[in-house]
Amino acid sequence: MKVVILTALYLTAVCHAVINRQAIVSRYNPVRNASSLSTPMQVGNGNFAFGADVTGLQTFQPFGILSSWGWKNDSLPAGKTQQDILNYKGVSWLNHGRPVEYDFGGGNPIEQWLISSPNRVNLGRVGLMFWTKGGDVQTVDENDLTAVGQELDLWAGKITSRFEFEGNAVTVEVASAQDSDTIGIIVNSGLLGNGRIGLFLDFPWNDGSAKFSAPFVGNWNATANHTTTLNTKVGGSVQAEITHKLDAATFLTSVGGDRASVARLSPAAHRYSVRPIGKSSTLSLAVAFGKNKITAVSRPLDVFQSSAQTWKDYWTKSGFVDVLTGSTDTRANELQRRIILSRYLMRVNEAGDTPPQESGLVNNGWYGKFHMEMFFWHSAHWGLWSNWDLLQRSSSVYSRFLPSSIHRAQVQQGWSAGARWPKMTDPSGRSAPGEINNLLIWQQPHPLIFAQYEYRAFPTNQTLAKWEAVVEATADWMAAFAWKNTSTGVYDLGPPMYVVSEDTSPNVTMNSAFELAYWRLGLSIAEGWMEALGKEVPKIWTDVKEGLAQLPVDNGTYAVYEGIESNFWTDPAYTSDHPALVGLHGWLPPTDGLDVGVAKATAEKVWTHWNVTDFWGWDFPMLAMSAARNGDPSKAVDWLLDPLFLFDDVGMPVGGVRVPTPYFPGAGALLYSVAMMAAGWDGSQTTAPGFPKDGWNVRVEGISKVL
Repeated sequence: MKVVILTALYLTAVCHAVINRQAIVSRYNPVRNASSLSTPMQVGNGNFAFGADVTGLQTFQPFGILSSWGWKNDSLPAGKTQQDILNYKGVSWLNHGRPVEYDFGGGNPIEQWLISSPNRVNLGRVGLMFWTKGGDVQTVDENDLTAVGQELDLWAGKITSRFEFEGNAVTVEVASAQDSDTIGIIVNSGLLGNGRIGLFLDFPWNDGSAKFSAPFVGNWNATANHTTTLNTKVGGSVQAEITHKLDAATFLTSVGGDRASVARLSPAAHRYSVRPIGKSSTLSLAVAFGKNKITAVSRPLDVFQSSAQTWKDYWTKSGFVDVLTGSTDTRANELQRRIILSRYLMRVNEAGDTPPQESGLVNNGWYGKFHMEMFFWHSAHWGLWSNWDLLQRSSSVYSRFLPSSIHRAQVQQGWSAGARWPKMTDPSGRSAPGEINNLLIWQQPHPLIFAQYEYRAFPTNQTLAKWEAVVEATADWMAAFAWKNTSTGVYDLGPPMYVVSEDTSPNVTMNSAFELAYWRLGLSIAEGWMEALGKEVPKIWTDVKEGLAQLPVDNGTYAVYEGIESNFWTDPAYTSDHPALVGLHGWLPPTDGLDVGVAKATAEKVWTHWNVTDFWGWDFPMLAMSAARNGDPSKAVDWLLDPLFLFDDVGMPVGGVRVPTPYFPGAGALLYSVAMMAAGWDGSQTTAPGFPKDGWNVRVEGISKVL
C-alpha cells in the first residue's frame, strides 16, 4: 500500500439545508443550582482557562486557573546541583545485541525530580468576599445563598450566576479574553454600594509532590513556602499588580477596570481583598495573568466582546454535525449534547500552543505534563472539523521538538538516523524518565498523520516544505528501529517495546499487530510525501515497509503480538486495557497485508472476550470507528453511548476508575469518531455511513473525511 498525496478524496461534506447552529448550541447551555465538588464550569481561550463554582467565581470551591505556559521546576533535591541533573543517565538495554541508553533506572532522587519537574501551576483564585454591616470580614458558605442559578452561554463563552444573600440579589458574569489571558468580571448588587461585597485574590503553593492533583491544584496552607507582593502604583490601566514567586518561578496578576482598592489581608497569608471605590451597584473588573510584566489590562467590556465574537466565529465558521433534527432514536439528544459540550470544552482546554495534558486546563494529571501518544486523540479532530487555526498552534510542536528528538535517537540512543519522539514531556521536549515513557512506540507515526491531513486541506508546496524535515526524520527512525531478522528475512519491531495497552512484557514483545499496521501506514505516507516533493524515496523506507513481518494471526483472529500465548483471549492480563486490535480496521484504514475479514472477526471477539468494564476514555470511540468501518453502524452508535462512557452535566468526560475526571482524550476521540461516522472515510460512498438509516437523520456542514 502506498498513500498517494492527493486531495480528491478529502471531501468536505455539506448538507443542503442550512443548520440553525445557534439554536442547537444554545439548547445545551449547562445549568447548575449548586457547585459541583468535582468539575467546574469554565471559560477560556485554549491557552488559559478559569474554572468556576456556582457563584461564577471560585468563592467556595478552589477550582483551577491553568495555562499552557504556567510551569515551575521544584527546588533541587538536598545536596544536588544543576550539574547532577545534566549528568543524569539511565540504564542501557540491549536491542538485538546493541546497547541503547534510556531515560530510566538512573536512580533517585534525581530521576523523580526529572519526572515531576517542571509541573503545571495553578495561577491563583478569584472569589467573592463578604463583609458585615459593621465592616468585619464575614464568613459565608454556599448554604447561606438562596435562589441560586447558573448558566453557561456556550454561544458567547459567558457564565452568568444569580443568587440572593441576606435578601439581596447578586448577579455575576464572567468571560475570558481570547487575545490575552484575562478574565472579565461584572458584579451587580446593592451590596456593593454599602461595602458588603467585593472580591478576593488568593495564591497557592505548587509543587510536584503529587502525580495527580484533582479536583483542585495547589496547596493553600503552605503559605511559608512562597511569597507574594503587592504593587498599587503601576499606572495606566493596571490598578494593582501582585507578584507571586514559587522557588525560581515568577508569575504576575494584574487588576484593571473600575476603581477599586486592593489590600493584603494578612502578612502571613496570600489573600488580597478587592473592594470597589464609590457607591455604585456595579463592579466591572479585569484580572490578567502572565509570566512577564503586564503593561496594560483589557477593559472588562472588551473582554466580554472578545469572547462573544470569537465564540460566534467558532460556532459559525467551523464544522458542525446535527444528529438531533429529524432523528427518532431517543438517544440522539444525548449524543448531540456530548458533541456540543465537547466542542466547547476542547476549545477552552485544548486549543493551546502545546499538546494538552489528559485533563486539559481543569486540573493536573502526571504533574500537568502531556503525552505525545495521546496527541492524536486530543487534537486530530481539529483538522476534520475545519479548525486548522487551532490545530496549527500545537502541531508545530514537532518542528520545535525536532532537534531534541534527533539528539535522543542518534546521540543518546545511538540509532543510525531519524528523530525519536518523546512520550511524556513538557514544553522543553525533554522525555520524563520511565520504562513505559521510553519504550512506547505508537506515538512515532503521529506526525505523519497530522502532516497528511494538513496537506489534504492545503495541497500546496508550502505545506510540503513545512513538514518535510519532520516527515523525513520520523520515517528515518521508523526504518532504523525495524530490525532485519536474517533467520526469517523480515523486519521485526522490537523487542524491547511497549504496545498501546502497556500491559505486555517489553523484553518479549515483538511484532505487535497494531504497531506493524501503523508503521506500514506511516511509511506509506512518508513515501508519498517525498514523491510529491519530487525527491527520491530512501530505499530503506520501502524495504522496511514491504519487508515488515506480517500481522500475527492466531486461530482466525489477530493477536496482540507475535508469540503471545494462545490463551491470551481469556487471560485478564491482556484483556483489561486499551483494545488496540480493533484499531486495525477502523481507526486505521486498510493497510497492506490486512485481511478485512480477520480484522472484523477480531473486533467481534474483542466485544465478547475483553473485559468491557475496563474500557475507558477513547476506547469507546475507537470501538465505534471499528464497527462503522466494518459495516455495523448500529453497533458504532451503541459504543458511543455505552453506559460506561460518561460525560457529566457540563460535558466533562468522566475518568472513571482509571484516572480523575476529566479525561479529555475521550472527548477528542468522540469528535474524531463522529466526524468519521458522519462525513465518512476514504472510499465510503453513502451519506453518514457510520450511522444507522433507521432512527437517525444526520446533517453535516464543513466536516472532512478521515483516512
